[in-house]
Amino acid sequence: MDIAAMNVRVAIQKNEAITDKYGNHKNAWTDYFSCYATISGETGQEQAVVGETVENTDMNVTVRYCRETAAVTSTKFRLVFMGEVYDILAVDHLNFKRHGLKFRCRKVRR
Repeated sequence: MDIAAMNVRVAIQKNEAITDKYGNHKNAWTDYFSCYATISGETGQEQAVVGETVENTDMNVTVRYCRETAAVTSTKFRLVFMGEVYDILAVDHLNFKRHGLKFRCRKVRR
């Protein structure tokens, strides 16, 4: 793993149930962890859906292994990179050597 290539900052957000002042429970994304990462394999595809062009951007994000990143799953977490939100599709533990993790991500449509 090339540590010098980890030159961009990504934020990992967690989906949690929070309560408001009335006691109602709702799901919200809260900041969980921020670290440096390597972005690779960024591909963009355009697709026509019901008269509009939709961009599908996939990318791979590699981060160093630590307690916080080891807890990341594809169902309860997402990434924020350069103000854009990305869903985590898969988590690769890189042969379980505890050096790094690779996330396969897709840009969220809004």
